Amino acid sequence: MPVPSRAAFYRNNLLLPLLLAGIVFVAFDLTELDRWISNLLIDPATGQFPLLHNQWFEKITHKWPRVLPNWTGELAVIGSLLSFAWPRLENHPQWGLTRWLETARIAPVLRFTTHHRRDLLFVVVAFALCTTVIHYLKSHTSVYCPVETTLYGGQQVRVEWFEHFSWLDKAGDGRCWPGGHASSGFTLLALYFVALRHRWMHARKLLVAILLLGFVYGTTRVLQGWHYMSHTFWAGLFVWFTTWATALLFYGRLALQAPNHSPARHCSPAHSISSLPLQAQLCAEQEPHRDA
Repeated sequence: MPVPSRAAFYRNNLLLPLLLAGIVFVAFDLTELDRWISNLLIDPATGQFPLLHNQWFEKITHKWPRVLPNWTGELAVIGSLLSFAWPRLENHPQWGLTRWLETARIAPVLRFTTHHRRDLLFVVVAFALCTTVIHYLKSHTSVYCPVETTLYGGQQVRVEWFEHFSWLDKAGDGRCWPGGHASSGFTLLALYFVALRHRWMHARKLLVAILLLGFVYGTTRVLQGWHYMSHTFWAGLFVWFTTWATALLFYGRLALQAPNHSPARHCSPAHSISSLPLQAQLCAEQEPHRDA
């Protein structure tokens, strides 16, 4: 079995997204492509975005979709807390609460949280860091949304994110770059890295679904004039970099880049991890998760 390539891993997960970031910067931030796309969405009769004040569109595309990332994050927090509680209860099977949890069939759920504690904590940390990064960029670039600028009836001057960028100080009151709603959809990328770690056969399909979800989240705001199209791409890129770096710290490269088929059947439990070759180390790392 070939050893996973370190160069391929960083090329696919770091260099390619950086290349995409460069393309987005040149194609959108250095041209009028964003404005050209938004102009296509303007109603010539009113000079406004037709969906800007549509309450149903706002609920269906902005308010309701937030449920998915919000519930995912909340469940991860609850699961993380439960993962620390169950081992203490399990050590005391004679307690009434422990017996009741077993009888009510809640104990298997608690065992699941304990078994996947690292995954749950990863999702919590990844969500928190992505939110922090996006909020930092919003406050340190001071970009106003299209409908807030003089281009579309607002009072603010349109500026690019790099014109007022400041590392330490807030750049102003603008809070439109990158796209916040798009980033909430892209934060579900944390689930992709969990699936990757556990060698789920549909991990790549999950990746595509999450990327499409984040793109849809962002595009609906473009239709309302609250964002430019490039804001969605930037949101996805920053969430990717943040989530990938967090996954790398939590799981390590080998856990995120493994052979397509599981090497578990070639492992021998009689050997220690330190004496196993790379193939067996990957297998031993995955062995506890085979019943998940």
